[in-house]
Amino acid sequence: MAHDEKGTLKFDRFTVIPAERQFIDAERPVRLPPRVFDTLVLLVRNAGKVLSKDEIMRSVWPDSFVEENNLAQNISLLRRVLGETRDNKFIETVPKFGYRFVMPRSETAASVPDIEVERAISDPTSPIGQMVREPEALELPGTRYAQNGDVNLAYQVVGEGPVDIVFVMGWVSHLEYFWKHHLFASFLRRLASFSRLILFDKRGTGLSDRVPLNELPTLEQRMEDLHAVMDAAGSERAFLFGVSEGGPMCALFAATYPERTAGLMMFGTYAKRTRDVDYPWAPEADERSKFFETVRRDWGKPVGVEERAPSMANDHEFCEWWAAYLRMGASPGAAVALTKMNAEIDVRSVLPLVRVPTLVMHRKGDLCLRVDEGRYVASRIPGSKFVAFDGDDHLPFVGDHESVINAVAGFMSETVWQDVPERVLATVMTVKIVDIEGESIRQRIERSISLFRGSPIDLGSDNIVATFDGPARAIRSGLAIIGDARRSGATVRVGLHTGECDVVGGRYGGVASELSQRIAAFADEGTVVVSRTVKDLVAGSGIGFNEIGLRSFEGIEGEWRLFAVID
Repeated sequence: MAHDEKGTLKFDRFTVIPAERQFIDAERPVRLPPRVFDTLVLLVRNAGKVLSKDEIMRSVWPDSFVEENNLAQNISLLRRVLGETRDNKFIETVPKFGYRFVMPRSETAASVPDIEVERAISDPTSPIGQMVREPEALELPGTRYAQNGDVNLAYQVVGEGPVDIVFVMGWVSHLEYFWKHHLFASFLRRLASFSRLILFDKRGTGLSDRVPLNELPTLEQRMEDLHAVMDAAGSERAFLFGVSEGGPMCALFAATYPERTAGLMMFGTYAKRTRDVDYPWAPEADERSKFFETVRRDWGKPVGVEERAPSMANDHEFCEWWAAYLRMGASPGAAVALTKMNAEIDVRSVLPLVRVPTLVMHRKGDLCLRVDEGRYVASRIPGSKFVAFDGDDHLPFVGDHESVINAVAGFMSETVWQDVPERVLATVMTVKIVDIEGESIRQRIERSISLFRGSPIDLGSDNIVATFDGPARAIRSGLAIIGDARRSGATVRVGLHTGECDVVGGRYGGVASELSQRIAAFADEGTVVVSRTVKDLVAGSGIGFNEIGLRSFEGIEGEWRLFAVID
């Protein structure tokens, strides 16, 4: 590296003239944002010396308090502009301390950066343009709280676009750590550039209330929490964007509440997490057990980064952020419990009942969830669109995330808002009264339905039919009814099925209602019997079942696997 009396700095093929604030690549001037230029000058003038992050931030932002993330963004951009490769490094990261400017190890000049880099810097809608905005534009959004019962749910709202997107991150999350890595922050800012973006931490994770391990949220509870967050954010209807495990929950919400769902978008998602004959892509039970043990043993390290972000697995800074993000998102016990609960997810029977516009996205080489799983999900949702991107990263904000943003923006712009569908997903419960004295048991049945937020749709003389928007609440209502009947000397049978219901004039009908009635008639006295669809949707709820077997019913197509609820 050379200096002259004017203070000009020369290294490799680059020239930096601090006095004139010029940066020249060979003979081509390259425009750098002011703070990025200042960072480069400081590093080059101290070549070979390790500068702490605090020291650099005090020098580059002398009169401002900024997040460490702003420095990380500057370093990341400089590496791209200098054309760094694994074998030719200019800026070395010193773990947990700072950075050092070094010359490439080889005599060969580093690869020339793409001419589009300079243009992208000037474009505020590009990922680089988003990344290099001044710190005041990158302040963390405020965190607010919504309530669902006694649980407080942390959420944020970013942007002022004409439509709402609710972004549902998979596994664990932490709202404030979303913004502590420039790749995730840039991805979210881009979404917020054409929408009002709503983010939240599910109960038991991040900034939301921590709950006992046996009370971590089921799909049904996550759906209810999403409902509460949308209400608190004033969102009447939104596009749902579910990542990984967030996909099944968003699909369940879209089928149950189509009137609140403008469209459904899923990235790197799945329908089931345990291998089956007709779902051969999910892990075997022993593979899941090995991963549970890895989580127990290594939580606090960058667990799973090789499968979720292979393109960044050798980036020390990213791995440090990922490890901190996981630590802050959940405790080791909660992480294991959530992972086990997610392994029980099975929404195969729900997917055909999604009636809103749907976009399913997946990377072709995804090492965490195979692209075949995304194709399967799309094939099961009527009229859905499937897009496969190049790359092997599972996280949408890693790798070529601009293609993901473009697909989302295009899908939303092409989606025609539909009228409220006349079919919805609901759990239908039929209570068949076998033996009754007086009206007291009927009143108790109706009270139990109301207590668990059900809606009676038929109050016949010996059959009472009700609908619920959550299968676990329907089961618990049925168990309460069985208990009340025993205490009052009455005898009842309860049948449950979750399926598509026709809604006409506020009344529910269709196959789901008919099937619940047939199941109730089949059930033994004093028992609650459910279809497999109901059982699959209450994974993680703690409700137990005994399998009865396959049954067919006259006038209803197909065979149905039935289960008795363990009281």
